[in-house]
Amino acid sequence: MHPEDLAEKAAQFRAEEAAIKREVRVCMAASCQSSGAQPVLTALTEICGDGKGMCHVKGVGCMGLCSAGPLVAVADKDCDLADSVLYRDVTPADAPDIMQSVCGAPVERLRCSTEQPFFARQQRIVLENCGLIDPDSFKDYVAVGGYSALVKALSEMTSTEVLREVTTSGLRGRGGGGYPTGLKWSTVAKTPGAQKYVICNADEGDPGAFMDRAVLESDPHRILEGMMIAGYAIGANKGYVYVRAEYPLAVERLQTAIRKAKGAGFLGHRVADTQFSFEVEIRLGAGAFVCGEETALMASIEGLRGQPRPRPPYPAEAGLWGCPTLINNVETFANIAPIIRNGGAWFAGIGTEKSKGTKVFALAGKINNTGLIEVPMGTSLRDIIEQIGGGIPDGRAFKAVQTGGPSGGCIPAAHLDIGVDYDSLKTLGTMMGSGGMIVMDDSACMVDVARYFMEFCMTESCGKCIPCRAGTQQMHGLLDTIAKGEGTRADLALLAHLCEVVQATSLCGLGQSAPNPVLSTLRYFREEVEAKLVGE
Repeated sequence: MHPEDLAEKAAQFRAEEAAIKREVRVCMAASCQSSGAQPVLTALTEICGDGKGMCHVKGVGCMGLCSAGPLVAVADKDCDLADSVLYRDVTPADAPDIMQSVCGAPVERLRCSTEQPFFARQQRIVLENCGLIDPDSFKDYVAVGGYSALVKALSEMTSTEVLREVTTSGLRGRGGGGYPTGLKWSTVAKTPGAQKYVICNADEGDPGAFMDRAVLESDPHRILEGMMIAGYAIGANKGYVYVRAEYPLAVERLQTAIRKAKGAGFLGHRVADTQFSFEVEIRLGAGAFVCGEETALMASIEGLRGQPRPRPPYPAEAGLWGCPTLINNVETFANIAPIIRNGGAWFAGIGTEKSKGTKVFALAGKINNTGLIEVPMGTSLRDIIEQIGGGIPDGRAFKAVQTGGPSGGCIPAAHLDIGVDYDSLKTLGTMMGSGGMIVMDDSACMVDVARYFMEFCMTESCGKCIPCRAGTQQMHGLLDTIAKGEGTRADLALLAHLCEVVQATSLCGLGQSAPNPVLSTLRYFREEVEAKLVGE
């Protein structure tokens, strides 16, 4: 397919379904499937048949409100989720009533308002196609503008111009530390090397985090498009997606996307009949949290034990098999196509001064609306938890929210009005991380929370360096002693000292950030910790 043919093809794909006026979309992401979405889809499809002249039933990606699944949306062909009639907690027995509602009145007993803050307060860029398109359909992706950014980059822009747009956008890496994406890309582009690589880090390991999984399950072509644009910008012709094997649905849909993109000429040799070639392979991780660290991840791809190595040299200079390598996570790559389509200045106009664009979060824990959301950077924690999240269930009070997973910390109610961005969270002693938010009510014991995250870090430590291997074990032992009401003030002082040592001397980010949940607990909930102490 030539670059100039893509718009014509997109129009053709839309025209082929023009006779279908209405769609019944069933969320087939992992969360809704676990609630019974497959039997719902089967029941609706059996009633609808081929759907010609009336409607079409199809499975789509994540609609976001995971706590209400299975979710079904009935909409005009071109309507987004906000303009749909949305049904929640659907069972196969509800299928006849839903199909009757396609041309009639909504089924009020199942209806879920799309005007509620959960939907109305979001701004969807990364998730713009989630819940609207069939993840396995190449036609669906192209019909909503898919691969148009890639074609624009290959046919209308130089690699330098692509780098300029990404830099202008102010996009920062969504995988944790928030390193400027344009700077990282430019560094790899300037590094000499006959072979360069692009890696998508989909090894999402934080407890309670499922953002990358949902994007891969819902819009896999978008990740391939972002990786290819990156490859063109830095001079790479090979990419790897490193995804954990515990995400079988995401892996399956990504494999399908790779196969169909290749079949259509949008991946592989001479992409879209241009001089650019790019191949993508999937590498499955065995679930080691440390392999989310980029040097450990590369070692795993190379077939070695997943352990980090000292830096420098950084991957941009000597990465995969010693070659210059670009590593970004799923959400970062998912932002690339809209940036190229709309321009870097458009993206830079969203968010805060130093944190541009939107951020996808996974809401979990003691909150009414668990699920996947996307909001502009700078949105307050209060808006996220009380408005979008619907507050705390059972009338209990909010106590804390954990951000950044094992690398982050717990934020108390006193700081709910802070805007969520990279720098503001850092001042609170936590971090953005990949985007997990675990909400706790007033029944939570903060010592138990700190002990849980320390046990996670202790178990996931690769053992390569002594500070992390031994330090996390000792810190967990001290937290366990305190949690049992057997700790002393000397134990607490030793715990604080160990936090400083492990933070300063560990080899990689896992060990360096492992003390963060403990430090934030001591900072904001010290009285609760001291109440468990006995003696001096």
